[in-house]
Amino acid sequence: MPRPVHFEIHAGDPARAQAFYEGLFGWSFQQWGDQPYWLIRTGEGEPGIDGGMIKRMGPDPDPTAPTPVIAWACTVDVDDVDAFVAKAQALGGSVALAKMPIKGVGWLAYCKDTEGNVFGLMDEDSSAA
Repeated sequence: MPRPVHFEIHAGDPARAQAFYEGLFGWSFQQWGDQPYWLIRTGEGEPGIDGGMIKRMGPDPDPTAPTPVIAWACTVDVDDVDAFVAKAQALGGSVALAKMPIKGVGWLAYCKDTEGNVFGLMDEDSSAA
């Protein structure tokens, strides 16, 4: 059964978001090399997943919009990104960001569900380049 393996927070101001989540939950953040990406550790020894934070690509959501959608992009571990993207589309979803390699990690695609919510699909493959 496919299970979530990673979540990601997109933030207009990563330092502000980091301070918020450290203060609220005690999560720890560590920058991933020299990349504008921070690994998030949510705890140890109990069920849960860890995640990451990235600078938002594009403008921040308009908080005065009637129904702003501000979300975390959860990523689900799958065995074939292409097959799951096709399945998502067959069920009424759409592609938000086409399949791409994450060097040394695997293949990643982002889809939207029928409500417009974004989620990731990851197929681990250390040879991805």
